[in-house]
Amino acid sequence: MRLRIIDAFTDRPFAGNPAGVVLLDAFPEDARLQLIAAEVNLSETAFAHPLPPGGEADWALRWFTPRCEVDLCGHATLATAHALTADGRARADGAPLRFATRSGVLTAAPNGGGHTLDLPTAPLTEEELPAGLAEALGTVPLSVHDTGPHCGDLLLELPGEKAVRELAPDHRGLVRHSRRGVVVTARADDPAEGYDFVSRGFFPRVGIDEDPVTGSAHTALAPFWSARLGRDRLTGLQGGARTGIVRTELRGDRTLLTGDAVTVFDGAILA
Repeated sequence: MRLRIIDAFTDRPFAGNPAGVVLLDAFPEDARLQLIAAEVNLSETAFAHPLPPGGEADWALRWFTPRCEVDLCGHATLATAHALTADGRARADGAPLRFATRSGVLTAAPNGGGHTLDLPTAPLTEEELPAGLAEALGTVPLSVHDTGPHCGDLLLELPGEKAVRELAPDHRGLVRHSRRGVVVTARADDPAEGYDFVSRGFFPRVGIDEDPVTGSAHTALAPFWSARLGRDRLTGLQGGARTGIVRTELRGDRTLLTGDAVTVFDGAILA
């Protein structure tokens, strides 16, 4: 069984967000998929197999953390599209790859050296700060938004880029007070640096203390910052020690995420 590790949302190795990618003829039992994801031990491992021609999707796609299956994962979708293109298994007419997932049919269209993902925009609902969350974060956010069922995160705005970069949360506390995870964000100090906003994502509930670059979180970050900055096309920088760039475009109930990817490992699962 071939396994690749692909760094997504970056054009250089050892940056962005690494994902495992396994292309199959058919899915084995769920327990085996979960064991493989736990062994790979990255934030997500993607599993895909081809579907019969003529349907609404070309590939079935699932994502597993080391602990559980998740409904949506942007960076592992980008990594899967990169793997298929590298293998010459992209659509011959240059049309987007179509993936059947728990979040509906998602597409990945070739875009220069990378791909553009078409994902559902997260519905944002402002709410009160849950009790104990400020203590777990070590700071009080300016605003709190729920990001709906597909993301399942809390989106918190912090006072500035420095506050995001220096945040050192109590991960056990986040498990007690978060949903799938907590995403913190702030406006960029200097857009001339090439990005409009910064973010970091913490997901200890699904076994990921910090995710370097979270594609699905940008389906919430895009509408959040579009409303504040007055533009539908934005660029986000996510990450702490390891960062990546996500280019976003808000199109109503859909969000386009564009990024590059680099294969850093290509081997085999022997068991």
